Amino acid sequence: MLSVLDARFRQYGRVIEDIDTGEIVELMNSYDTPDDVVYVPEDKRLESTNTARIMEQSIYGGCPVQTGYCNGHNNMLNALEYHRSSEVNIAATDMILLLGKREDVEDDFTYDTSKVEGFFVPKGTAIELYATTLHYAPCGVDGQGFKCVVVLPKGTNLDVVNTHKTAEDKLLAASNKWLIAHKDAHIEGVFNGLKGENIRV
Repeated sequence: MLSVLDARFRQYGRVIEDIDTGEIVELMNSYDTPDDVVYVPEDKRLESTNTARIMEQSIYGGCPVQTGYCNGHNNMLNALEYHRSSEVNIAATDMILLLGKREDVEDDFTYDTSKVEGFFVPKGTAIELYATTLHYAPCGVDGQGFKCVVVLPKGTNLDVVNTHKTAEDKLLAASNKWLIAHKDAHIEGVFNGLKGENIRV
């Protein structure tokens, strides 16, 4: 387990050091930490913060974004996904991310989980995950729950009609979301292409 402050994280993303996350992290204190994992693509209260406005104007260069959250309890890899765009995460609690590189996905869209690396993200840290980074729901630390703000281009992770015109389309699980799952996670209607251990933190 490494920290996102470690130089090795730079192949997956970067730490955004010049943005004050205090306002949005404090607001997240009022949000629940459910027993399962809950993802909400857009949340109006989070989007009204100055932090969210800076994300849109600066980090995404003025392109429309959505600010939501992923909260809950999790200690398994279960799946890996990628987007055609960077994703920003703000850790509202300490959390762990299990990451891989899209370049390691095989031609048949399978991926060996032994290549996954784990990174600790301290509370209050904002990070950009590059579009080439495989990721999924965070894991908690020492059995605790996690809270994570998620910023993505507007329209990401919404329902999509999949017409299966290319081979990669079998991975398309939502708009701007390509997902490779582990069979042991029993996620319905997705492509089970993760080979090896379903990693537990």
